[in-house]
Amino acid sequence: MKKGIHPESYRLVAFKDMSNEHVFITRSCVNTRETIDIEGVTYPLVKVEISNTSHPFYTGKMKLVDTAGRVDKFYQRYKSRQK
Repeated sequence: MKKGIHPESYRLVAFKDMSNEHVFITRSCVNTRETIDIEGVTYPLVKVEISNTSHPFYTGKMKLVDTAGRVDKFYQRYKSRQK
């Protein structure tokens, strides 16, 4: 393995799935501004829109994830093209 190509700042970081409030902790070097306390320990917090606990591939349930009305904007844009 080459030396000097991997980040030195790996640390435990909490990732929070905003669709179902699931929190998991893993090592990362991402920069964050927010923190979260879990069992008396403070971790840097990264908010994600979808994770393995809410993704349709893993859950087997179809779920429409609409961020900032993107689906509605798509339908409005292409409404006149529908047959």
